[in-house]
Amino acid sequence: MRVDLVSFLVSNEDGRDVETILVGREGAVGGIVSHGRLPAYCRIVVKYGGPFVRLPVSVLEAAKGQSSTLRYLFARYADCLLAQMFQSAACNAIHSIEQRAAKWITSAMERTGDHTVPLTQEQLASMLGVGRSYTSRVIQAFKADGILQTRRGSLVVRDLDALKARACRCNESVTSHFDTVLRGVYPHEDSQEVDSRAVA
Repeated sequence: MRVDLVSFLVSNEDGRDVETILVGREGAVGGIVSHGRLPAYCRIVVKYGGPFVRLPVSVLEAAKGQSSTLRYLFARYADCLLAQMFQSAACNAIHSIEQRAAKWITSAMERTGDHTVPLTQEQLASMLGVGRSYTSRVIQAFKADGILQTRRGSLVVRDLDALKARACRCNESVTSHFDTVLRGVYPHEDSQEVDSRAVA
């Protein structure tokens, strides 16, 4: 089943938007952590459309006010979002473009349960904060090794194990933290319903 996939983007002085957080079926956006109406620091962009649940912030705040368990849940989720931001900062500082690209595609698959990731090479370059020529070379190398194929406006993963081998371990670190803080929330490969048509 297809679900939403959204990116938290930070705009820079050169006009590029760099991704800091990726949220899929494991999370939520908008009024989750803060209380009341506060200005947003980043921009949220839907990368992958699908079914979602929409709830007025006022209703959510009222529910949190009545339930300490619900407040505790969202506090734990806030910790997981911070972990993802911290890991993203470290990843951008020390890992190669190839490792980061492979990590992003892998994490997108985990959050959607689909081998087809609706993303252009230019969009991937923007989210990684690099020029398109760099991601183009990485994607071409993945294609040459039979790891993925490109379709108009999307990437199709053909060899997930090989893709994971090219990725850094940042996604596994975030997954491990989710499992420690919010066990059962982060989607795992063995629980995904991958669209069989994407790999046929």
